[in-house]
Parts: sequence; C-alpha cells; structure tokens
Amino acid sequence: MEIQLSSEIIKQIPDFKLGVIEYGNITVGDSPQMLKGRLQLFQESIYFDLENSNVTDLPGIQEWRGIFKKTGKDPNRYRHSAEALYRRVQKQNYLSSVQSAIDTNNFFSLQYQVPIGIYDQDHLQGSVEIRIGREGEEYIGLNGRKNSLERLIVASDQEGPFGSPFVDSGRSHVSFSTKNALQIIYLRPSTDMENAKKLTESLMNMFTQIHGGDAAFRILSGQ
Repeated sequence: MEIQLSSEIIKQIPDFKLGVIEYGNITVGDSPQMLKGRLQLFQESIYFDLENSNVTDLPGIQEWRGIFKKTGKDPNRYRHSAEALYRRVQKQNYLSSVQSAIDTNNFFSLQYQVPIGIYDQDHLQGSVEIRIGREGEEYIGLNGRKNSLERLIVASDQEGPFGSPFVDSGRSHVSFSTKNALQIIYLRPSTDMENAKKLTESLMNMFTQIHGGDAAFRILSGQ
C-alpha cells in the first residue's frame, strides 16, 4: 500500500517519523494469557511509577503534546491516545483485554509512550496520506463521539480520514474477521532512524508471534 507524508507536515515537523507495518493472513482472536498478563503487570508498574510524577512529564507524552501544539491543536483539550491511556492507568482504570490486535497495540503504545493505530486494510481504499485535518472534516470515533479533525494529524485514504493519533474512526477498525492490517506507529520525532527501525520491528515480531501471517515494515520520514 502506498503511504506518504504531506508536505505540510514535513514543513511544520521536519523530523516527523512513522513506523508502518503491513500484515497479511493474520488471525485475530482472544489474547493469549501471556499478553493479558504482561499488559496487566505493565499497567500496575506504570501506576506505581506515576504516584509521585505527572503523566505530562513523561518524554513521549510530552513530545507528542508538543506536536499537537505545532499543528494548532490544544493538547489540553485534545489528548493524544497514548496520553489518554496513561491517564486511565494513573486512575487505576486499567485497560481490560479486548482482543489480541487491540491489546498488542495498547501494550506497545504504553511501552513506547506514543500513539499507535491499527486498521483493517481491506476497508481502506487506494493510497494513504498522513496529513493535517482540514476545516469541516470529522468522523465518528471509536470513543462513540463525533470528532472534529481540523488541525489534527490524520491518516486519510480516498474516502477521507480514517485514523488519527487522537482517536481512530470506526470505519476501518480491526475485528475478529480481519485478515490484512495496516499498523501506524506515530514515533517520537526525536527518535533516530536506527531506533525507529528497532522499535517498529520489535512490535511487528511480537504481533506476528501472536497473530501469525506475513509482515513487512518501513519507516516514513520527512528527512
């Protein structure tokens, strides 16, 4: 699948980076006990680590708040998805297991402190562009609400936006019937290329260990 960064994003955030993974012939199901256990233990560890600190002091959370500011979105009103996860954990509102693909996404989003989206590739049309949302653009998100996308970073196909580091839409959500998936890791711009590749490959390897299938990854960068 062709995926590109818009010139506007590259201009505003020259070191912007994405990890992109494409999966084929995967099997999504209930999470194995190994993943459920790691997700629970990791959340408990994060909760204790946050007892005497603020979520916004964490490097990844802070960096992505800065990106929202650069594109013109107030990070206090529009919290990126990784920050939203951390705030849930801080309140001991721990994430329960949903299904294997979402649980893997949440685990790595907490580990890397960055937003990560995963989409059913068979529900996407044509090429994908990562760009800044335009005036009037909106969709019903997985949060069940109508979300304005203006000035947010969005992933958009021929039908329009389907994902964002704020909240994804329901149009291309991954389900038990998903066989082919696209995963987008909204890396910290400060991450160097070598570590960007290591992080992305690590996620890909764990995902295929759980879901089977074939996979390939690449890094998209404005530089």
